[in-house]
Amino acid sequence: MHNIYLDYSNIMTDVIGDKHGITSKELESFKATYLKAHHKLVKQRDSDFMFFNLPTFKDDLDEIKKTAGFIRDKFENVVLLGIGGSALGPFSIFKALMHPYYNNLSAEKRRGPKFYVMDNVDPDYIEQLEDVIDFTKTAFLVITKSGSTAETISSFMYMLGIMKDKYDLNPGNHFFFITDPKKGKLRELAFEWQVKTLSIPPEVGGRFSVLTPVGLLPAAILGIDIEEMLDGAAKMDNASFKEDVLNSPAYMFAIIHWLLLKKGKPIHVLFPYANSLYSIADWFSQLWAESLGKKTDLDNNEVFAGPTPVKTLGATDQHSQVQLYVEGPFDKVFTFMEVEYFNKKAEITGKLPFEDFQYLENTNMETLLNTEKKATEIALTENNRPNLTIKIPKVTPYTVGQLFYLFELATAFAGSLMNINPYDQPGVEHGKIATYALMGRKGYEDKKEEILKNADKSNKYIVK
Repeated sequence: MHNIYLDYSNIMTDVIGDKHGITSKELESFKATYLKAHHKLVKQRDSDFMFFNLPTFKDDLDEIKKTAGFIRDKFENVVLLGIGGSALGPFSIFKALMHPYYNNLSAEKRRGPKFYVMDNVDPDYIEQLEDVIDFTKTAFLVITKSGSTAETISSFMYMLGIMKDKYDLNPGNHFFFITDPKKGKLRELAFEWQVKTLSIPPEVGGRFSVLTPVGLLPAAILGIDIEEMLDGAAKMDNASFKEDVLNSPAYMFAIIHWLLLKKGKPIHVLFPYANSLYSIADWFSQLWAESLGKKTDLDNNEVFAGPTPVKTLGATDQHSQVQLYVEGPFDKVFTFMEVEYFNKKAEITGKLPFEDFQYLENTNMETLLNTEKKATEIALTENNRPNLTIKIPKVTPYTVGQLFYLFELATAFAGSLMNINPYDQPGVEHGKIATYALMGRKGYEDKKEEILKNADKSNKYIVK
C-alpha cells in the first residue's frame, strides 16, 4: 500500500529566511499547547462517536454494499441531491477515483451507472438535467443529515414532482435517503413511503461525513473499494493521532498553518497538481473555512478567527494566479498536492520542426506536470513564500482515505489550537433562518417582517 507524507522543508527559516519562515525552536516552544490540544481530542474521541471513529467502524458496510449492489444492478443513472458536505465529499471521491470522462464512456466501459451531483438550486442547472437522463431509469440519493436543508429538500421536491406527474413512478422505488438515524422529516417520510435509508452517525457533522454512508454509498455504487478507503484513513489515524505531535502529518499540517496564521498569513492555498484532486480542494475549502471561521472562542471572547482557504490547480493556475503568489502580499501559505505516479503517462511522440521545442520530445505529461510543480515550488521558495508538499505516491482509494482523514484531523487539531469550536457553524445558521423567513416558512413570520423592514435601500447607492 502507498502512504502519503508531508514535506515542510520550505517553511523553515533556513530555507525562506527569518521574516516569513518558522524556526525549529518556534516549533518546539509551543509543545505544551500542542499536547493540551491533543489531549482535548483524546477526550472527545473517548466520550463521543465522532469522525475519529469512522475508519474502524465497519458495522454498516454490509448494508452499504448491499444497497450499492441493488442500485448498480437496477439503474442506469444515479443523481445525488445534497449540498455542502453532503455533496462535496461524494463528488471529490468521484472525481479523484473515476475516469475523468466517466459519464461519456459506453455502458460496457463504465460498468456502472452514470453519476450526477446536483448541489445547487440554479434553475437552469436543475431543470436541464431531464434533457440528459431518463427518469424511469434513475436512482436519486437524497442526502441531508437534518432532513430539512432547504436546497436539498427543494431539489427532492422538484424531482418528486417530475417523477409522479410526468412518469407516474412510485417514489419508494427510486429514492434512497441518507440522513439522521432517528430525527428529521426525511426519516419520518422514509418510514411512511418505505424508502431505503442509511444513517449518518448523529455526532458526525456534515463536513466530516465523507467516510460515512454519505461518501461510502456513492463510492460503492461506482465500484470503488470502500474498505480500502477506510483502511487508508485508519493508517493516517495511526500515523497522526499521537502525543509525538511533531511527527504527526495531520498535527504538523495544523501547527504550521496555525503558526503562520499568527505571523500574518491568513490565506491558505491548496494547490493540487492533478485534475483528479481538484475537487478535494473544494471539499477542503468547506472543511477549513466552516470549521475555523468563528466570531467567538470557547471563552466567549470575540476573536473573528479563521483562515481563508483558496483552491488552485496546477499547472493551469500557473498562468492565472502564480504571478500574485510570487510577487504579491506576503499573506499566504501554500500546500502542494503532488502525485508521483499517474494512471497514465501520456507519452509525447510528436515532433515539430523547431529547435525551441526539442526539450519536449520523447518525454511525457507526467514528467512535465511534476516538473512544473517543482518549478512553482522553486519560484515561491526563492521569493520567501512558505510552502509545503503533501506527496501522494498514487491516487488510489487507500491514499484518498489518508487525505480525507489527514485534513479532518488537522482541522480538529487547528480548532483546539485556536480555542474555537470546529464542529459548529452559527454563521451559516443566520443565512438559513433568513432563507426560511423570506420563503415564508411557518414560524418565521416575525423574522420576515424584521428583514423586510430593514431591507429598504436608498436609490442613492444604485448605479444603472
